[in-house]
Amino acid sequence: MRRKIVAGNWKMNNDLSETEALLNDLIAQVSNTHVSVMVAPAYVNLFQAFTVLKGHDIEVVAQNMHQEANGAYTGEISAQMLKSVGVKTVILGHSERRAYFGETDELLAKKVNTALANDMEIVFCFGEELEDRKAGNHFSLVKSQLSNALFHLNTEDWKGIVLAYEPVWAIGTGETASPEQAQEMHAFIRKTVSEKFGSEVGNEVSILYGGSVKPANAAEIFAKEDVDGGLIGGAALKAADFVAIINAL
Repeated sequence: MRRKIVAGNWKMNNDLSETEALLNDLIAQVSNTHVSVMVAPAYVNLFQAFTVLKGHDIEVVAQNMHQEANGAYTGEISAQMLKSVGVKTVILGHSERRAYFGETDELLAKKVNTALANDMEIVFCFGEELEDRKAGNHFSLVKSQLSNALFHLNTEDWKGIVLAYEPVWAIGTGETASPEQAQEMHAFIRKTVSEKFGSEVGNEVSILYGGSVKPANAAEIFAKEDVDGGLIGGAALKAADFVAIINAL
């Protein structure tokens, strides 16, 4: 049975006191033990988040990391640094990293390799822009993103991979892919992975949906066969909304 996951990407939000307050609210409200719950605070608050959540069933994950082990990379954070503060999972390839910081599939393949070499789990993000969807190129683009960044791996590596499909046109816009559109793409992703790595890998990999998931639409999206949870942005910043989404899975 595939793992069900709800991950909250806090992006560049919440200072230390706000982080502690939100985490304590989540501790008080999260009781859905059949769902793996993740939160991704800002770098500067990762260790405090790990400390606050110690002993609770909420995992602290990082929003990004550098592909090199160390060196003259001002402002960057390595896999070993993350592990040293208790972080064992990292989000890679988020659409904002691709769009604003120029991260390419080739760079992301290097980051994936580094994370796996350090025994870290990866939430790997990918998805199409609105013009790709309108042009009917969304399937080929998604296949290309997966192939370029992940298809050099072996089947064993996939035990450390969670996929997160992000229709970029539905992030921060208030627009959401319909449950049918989400299922169609998730089924395509699972088929694509299965064709390359076999049905066992394809059937076991968790595929999250990321794109304006809210309490009002979460249950309908999560009910689809190939949707295994969500990567949540704005709604993850309010404990009540995030918990309602967790409980919808």
